[in-house]
Amino acid sequence: MRTRRVQGWLILFIFLFMPFLAYAEAPPGKGQTGEAASVERAAAPADEQEEFAEAKPISDPLEPWNRLVFFVNDRLYFALVKPVAQGYGLIVPEWGRVRVRNVFDNLKTPVRFVSSLLQGKMKGAGNELARFLLNTTLGMGGMFDVAGYNLQLKSSDEDLGQTLGHYGIGEGFFIVWPILGPSSVRDSVGMAGDFFLSPVSYITPFEDWLAVRSFQFENDISLKIGEYEDMKESALDPYVAMKDAYSEYRRSKVKEDRTDTAPGPGWPVR
Repeated sequence: MRTRRVQGWLILFIFLFMPFLAYAEAPPGKGQTGEAASVERAAAPADEQEEFAEAKPISDPLEPWNRLVFFVNDRLYFALVKPVAQGYGLIVPEWGRVRVRNVFDNLKTPVRFVSSLLQGKMKGAGNELARFLLNTTLGMGGMFDVAGYNLQLKSSDEDLGQTLGHYGIGEGFFIVWPILGPSSVRDSVGMAGDFFLSPVSYITPFEDWLAVRSFQFENDISLKIGEYEDMKESALDPYVAMKDAYSEYRRSKVKEDRTDTAPGPGWPVR
């Protein structure tokens, strides 16, 4: 019942925010009206239009609220998330935490497989299927990336947010979610879709699902301690730095034309 309730909220979220994907835009350039900017972009070559879109900062109409959530997330990270991850890291060695991360990454195969199919990337989808079969069997449930290290079958690193971007759906405006962190309207809708594709989402009862997701979250954080701190120390405004870094990263993921690596020899299991 509780799992259905969570799924119901996710479906409601999709229908409420999907319209913003097409219409949420950043303000036009300085000295131009929205109409003039649109005419100029339409007259420019296709490659220049793409560069213009990439250079444009992501719209942030919810900035006061986003900054508040960012502040709460920041305090929660240093007060609870980081100490728990550090304690966990003292108990479980790094190689063990990497194995745990590999298992959860293997379970995300349906997300990458379906996203690759929807984008018409048949080789990437095939690689994901082969990786799952090899890593689940020879890799002991995904603990060892046999397909990647031994056969050079690399993960496609796709998700439904990137799939929406692949078909030209705009990123919408910037959102900072409690615990989950930075996102956009497009990526939030994609994240909801990813939820339904992930086998972990169907763990019941709800308390068990929450425990597994919390364990996965803390395990991932334990392998990244220091990255967030470095970002804060080097930024004049950590919120703006986070927003810009997230937007640039996601735009680059949508833009880049991934190529599958050809299989190669060797069996150095790691």
